[in-house]
Amino acid sequence: MEVEGKIREIFETKEYGNNGFRKREMVITTQEQYPQHLLIEFIQDKTNLLDNFRKGQMVKIGINLRGRDWVSPQGETKFFNSINGWRIEALQPAASQGGSMPPPPAENDFEPASGTDFDLDGDEEDDLPF
Repeated sequence: MEVEGKIREIFETKEYGNNGFRKREMVITTQEQYPQHLLIEFIQDKTNLLDNFRKGQMVKIGINLRGRDWVSPQGETKFFNSINGWRIEALQPAASQGGSMPPPPAENDFEPASGTDFDLDGDEEDDLPF
């Protein structure tokens, strides 16, 4: 599965337990009528995939949905879901992330036209009805 959105947050990598389990989380906001803020986890060697991305970038992320159950000490079963990312790609080049247009060219950036078939002095009569 894939999900697209704008990066809202990227958190630091955290290590858990003695085995060196690593997890890095990020939040993206989908771009739809009712935007959703989705927490996506990248684990182990996939945590490094987020190093080149920044808040505000539009991205497409390959995900897997994970679910598990847990039985409380009182015997009550609860279910939990998570979204695991395994691929991420920018939807826009990093330079255009600011959303601003490039400045217009300066007036002296243009060269005058040459080799035209019309008289720029206005000496010739035109055949326009007005």
